[in-house]
Amino acid sequence: MQAIEDLIFQAGMPVAALMEKVALRITQRLTDLYPAQDYPRIGVLAGSGHNGGDALVVARELHHQGRKVKIYTPFTKSKPLTRVHGCYAKSLGIPIVDLAALQDSDLIIDGIFGFGLEREVVGDVAIAINTINNWQIPVISIDLPSGIHTDSGEVMGTAILSSHTFCLGLWKRGLLTELATPYVGKLERIGFDIPEKFVMQIIGNQHPLWRINPEELLRDRLPIPRSLIAHKYEIGHLLLVVGSRKYGGAAILAALGAKATGIGMLSIAVPHSLKSLILAQVPDALVIGCPETESGAIASLPNLDLQKYRAIACGCGLSLDAGQIVEQIINCDRPLILDADGLNSLAAMGEARIIEKLNHRTNAIVLTPHWGEFCRLFPDLHEVERLEALQTAVNQTKATILLKGSKTAICSPQETKSQVWINPESTSALARGGSGDVLAGMIGGIIAQGVAARDAAIIATVWHSQAAMWLASQRTEMGVDPVTLAENLLPFLQVKAQFK
Repeated sequence: MQAIEDLIFQAGMPVAALMEKVALRITQRLTDLYPAQDYPRIGVLAGSGHNGGDALVVARELHHQGRKVKIYTPFTKSKPLTRVHGCYAKSLGIPIVDLAALQDSDLIIDGIFGFGLEREVVGDVAIAINTINNWQIPVISIDLPSGIHTDSGEVMGTAILSSHTFCLGLWKRGLLTELATPYVGKLERIGFDIPEKFVMQIIGNQHPLWRINPEELLRDRLPIPRSLIAHKYEIGHLLLVVGSRKYGGAAILAALGAKATGIGMLSIAVPHSLKSLILAQVPDALVIGCPETESGAIASLPNLDLQKYRAIACGCGLSLDAGQIVEQIINCDRPLILDADGLNSLAAMGEARIIEKLNHRTNAIVLTPHWGEFCRLFPDLHEVERLEALQTAVNQTKATILLKGSKTAICSPQETKSQVWINPESTSALARGGSGDVLAGMIGGIIAQGVAARDAAIIATVWHSQAAMWLASQRTEMGVDPVTLAENLLPFLQVKAQFK
């Protein structure tokens, strides 16, 4: 972003003109979200750099709207352009005050630090940030919350807890990390007409990190298209290898997730003792009862021709006693999704063997770990930054890996360098046992319909999280259990279709 701005200035755009343009767009969006009649008193935190200059221009415009604006500047020195805007604000009668005077504000605008912060926040600025966080006043941060490292998302000592962050220009990597998530609040981008040629000159179109656009994906990729004359096997045949006596519910949840995708044919291999239970819950599936171990895990897959399935999803509720089944399925080389105990059984093979085994596959494999499972699979990467570790694992294994979390990241192998796609929106309603089983079934159902592994992982992740967010808005996060989520995946799409 810094290099792109340099190109803009070298091409003839004055710094002052760009600051005005950006600040006016911030003001327009702020006015939409926080109208003057509801937020008449505004506190402004103006730093010494151009982020502070943006905040001062916004302060000026809000003053002209008739709002009562007060400015706090924690630094004695500032950049020339920022200093000029500060002087003009004074001339308009906008008071420059100490921090305590902002405590009666209805809204605070955070413009202390921009994307150049490289050192820990200490001293009076740190005290100011911590004080503001204790006030419980809504805060809008310009570009990113002050105290957050632009690239890593790390908290540099302390950081503003924002209600809303207006990211300027291009998305900043740090804003899409789990580290920054508690500080960012609602995140949106404020564009200012960056010439595309400058973007291409600096990062090209093969950038390794991308932010998923949920609205665009739901509009363009769902429902999955199908031929008017297709029969059930052309629409896709998925095999679920799931469940054990102890974890029978996981098999049902994965099946419900797969069914929601519109899969043409669903087969479910479970321990024989679960067959009647699964049939009662999923009567339209072909349920295959398998011999089982004394602990109630699948002992073998009886006379199954694994090559006839368009995709296989394995692991939900399987238990570690079925480790040999997981290895058999990995060896069959069908498009494969490994989740839960499928991942734990894979981890038991050891990192070197995992890399060797996955590299020998010719068909796609999708791994769906949370961070703890990821570290068991790749223990040498547990101290590496999350996104870097993810890319390294994908480069080593040539697998598509969906790393679950509040900012779920999907990474897939490319000819040159792996690419990471970040799901920017989710909800804590998904922090419940069984949510991942639904997601694994969805991914399997989508891949079995002929969608590429990376695209299937992205589509399922967004559909899963957006449906959960929609349900949470209807019944609170407490009301989004995995069964309800699975049953509402299609109603959610119907609601979205009404607003297209």
